[in-house]
Amino acid sequence: MGWNDPRWGDREEGRIEPHRRPGGEEGPPDLDEVWRTFNERLNALFGKGNGEGGGEGRDQRYRGGRRGWGGMLLLVGIVGVALWLLSGFYKVEANERGVVLRFGRYVETTEPGLRWRLPWPIETHEVVDLTGVRTVEVGYRGSERNKMLRESLMLTDDENIVSIMFAVQYVLRSPEDYLFRDRAPDESVKQVAESAMREIVGKSKMDFVLYEGREEIAARSQALMQQMLDRYQTGVQVVRVTLQNAQPPEQVQAAFDDAVKAGQDRERLRNEGEAYANAVIPRARGAAARLIEEAEGYRARVIAQAEGDIARFLQVYEQYRHAPSVMRDRLYVETMQQVLQRASKVVVDLEGGNPFLLLPMGEWLSRMGATGSGRGGGAETGTPPLGWGEGIPQEGTGAAGGTGAIGGGSSEGSNQGGRSLPRERGSRP
Repeated sequence: MGWNDPRWGDREEGRIEPHRRPGGEEGPPDLDEVWRTFNERLNALFGKGNGEGGGEGRDQRYRGGRRGWGGMLLLVGIVGVALWLLSGFYKVEANERGVVLRFGRYVETTEPGLRWRLPWPIETHEVVDLTGVRTVEVGYRGSERNKMLRESLMLTDDENIVSIMFAVQYVLRSPEDYLFRDRAPDESVKQVAESAMREIVGKSKMDFVLYEGREEIAARSQALMQQMLDRYQTGVQVVRVTLQNAQPPEQVQAAFDDAVKAGQDRERLRNEGEAYANAVIPRARGAAARLIEEAEGYRARVIAQAEGDIARFLQVYEQYRHAPSVMRDRLYVETMQQVLQRASKVVVDLEGGNPFLLLPMGEWLSRMGATGSGRGGGAETGTPPLGWGEGIPQEGTGAAGGTGAIGGGSSEGSNQGGRSLPRERGSRP
């Protein structure tokens, strides 16, 4: 029997409880009785009757059913209100912030922990992650192979087209601005990133964009993005801008590779030329310094020698003034000595009529100087040596009869074979 059965505890005499069988035997309740009791209570609840029976028992059951259903509905209402109030609890993690809305209007921002708000539909809340890094891709999706040409193609300052693919990483700085200042903040970040990058690239040269200026372009574009996002009050903090790829369009990639190769060859040849210059210029400077030093030494030597000659000449001139004849003879003798030392002729004084022997002393002396031999003959040079008595004039012979040189010749002092023969005094034709 149910706890809200109006017959609970009814012990009137002569009344049989529905769950008891005649004779006092206990057993399971009769299903027909249970179903009939349920229908009566349901009809009593909605003010209906089945028209059967009547009297005091039916009125009691009707009043008891209304009291039972009223208690049940009250209990259900209490439980429902409790559950509705409990639905206002929510949890905020350490890296999150909770934003409470009352009828759609911002009320407050809650800190991490277990929080409570008025249940729906009075108040609602949204939990926003502040430390999670979000990424926006511009020019590609997922990988560099999946290009978005409409976003990646940009015009440089020198009117060249480059394809730039980059990613922007950002975090939330203000959850209120992120939720309520912009309808689509993530899309706004993407559009701002593309606009800032196009502005920076449009003010730069192509070579600067593709090679040496990639880091600078990323830094400048990040600063410009942050300025624009702050002006729009999006509540976003840009963390990093990464250039994934920067290259010419595919249609001109081959020509651009040739140009890059030519530039690399130019740099290589320039480096080789600089290396050669670094190797040659020091040697040339050393040689120039050596020549300068030699010239300085030569000048000093010549000047010193000239000064010495001048001093010697002045000394000789002073002696010449005291004894002119003696100095004249001395100068003549010294000069003839210097001249004859370099001559290849042998002169014999025949004064007094003494016969003389003329030998090829010039060739002999030259061969001695060249070969170091103590003896030499005309057989080596093809000129026969002179013998004893050759070249000696005879009595009664004329000028033509006196031979004086190898290979014949006149005794009148003619030169034959590189020799000069003096004319003997006293021989007359």
